[in-house]
Amino acid sequence: MYWQIGKVIFEEEQQGEDRAIYGTFLIKSISEAFQPQFGSGFSVRQLEMNRQFYRMFPITNALRSQFSWTHYRTLIRIDNEDKRTFYIAEAEKGKWTARQLERQINSQLFERLLLSNDIASVLAVARNEKQPADAKEIIKDPMVLEFLGLKREASYYEKDLEGAIITHLQDFILELGNGFAFIARQKRLQIEGDEYFVDLVFYNRLLQCFVVIEIKTQKLTHQDLGQLQMYVNYHDRYEKQEFENPTIGILLCADKNDAMVKITLPETNKTIITSKYQLYLPTEQQLLDEVRKEIEKTEASE
Repeated sequence: MYWQIGKVIFEEEQQGEDRAIYGTFLIKSISEAFQPQFGSGFSVRQLEMNRQFYRMFPITNALRSQFSWTHYRTLIRIDNEDKRTFYIAEAEKGKWTARQLERQINSQLFERLLLSNDIASVLAVARNEKQPADAKEIIKDPMVLEFLGLKREASYYEKDLEGAIITHLQDFILELGNGFAFIARQKRLQIEGDEYFVDLVFYNRLLQCFVVIEIKTQKLTHQDLGQLQMYVNYHDRYEKQEFENPTIGILLCADKNDAMVKITLPETNKTIITSKYQLYLPTEQQLLDEVRKEIEKTEASE
């Protein structure tokens, strides 16, 4: 119905300036005729959205039956076609609810993935046109954990952040990306009588590998990287099957020195990823600042 109403109004507008004026008049007339009987679904604002809906999705066969009107109402607010295509593909693949879709848009998922990938690669993975070959194609930096409900001005122990993640595990997996399954919390490793505990262990079926996560609520140190590397090596040597890929390690930290990370890790490193977390939704300016930093780092290394 929304698509059909939008089609009628839009086609009136395409017949010249006079008809466009009539299209505006038509919206008002339809609203006045039907809103008293059928309610707010026929308000002027709602009918304007019907028109925008048809403009962006003129082919009815291309509409996703699993998307509600709330999904489409969120999608038509996205002007950039690549960005809209990405969210359509990810929402369909991940079976996102309308609320999850809105959260991912508000957390600027698309822009965060672009910090370490190009548009073509991000869209290809989203559309299942290729499987991710590198963990950085699906893991974001920064990660946005606003759903934990923790105050950003407060300091937390690592066990507090870990506990909040377990409480909101479904939301955390959504933030991690596609293909993640939870394996263990505080997984005990015993190495010749010494005990170690890995904060979180996941498995990613797309990358076909274990993903171990260490949480650091302070600024990252090179000792932290060494500890995570040991956990990654352990899983590769004692847990990984022959058909599986090397284990990925993620250091989820409050702050980091990217230069220190780069020098500490081998140049060929593809298994250790550092990602800052933030407890609030990023602003557009914050993402722009991050993009500038990435460009400057790339230019400096060339």
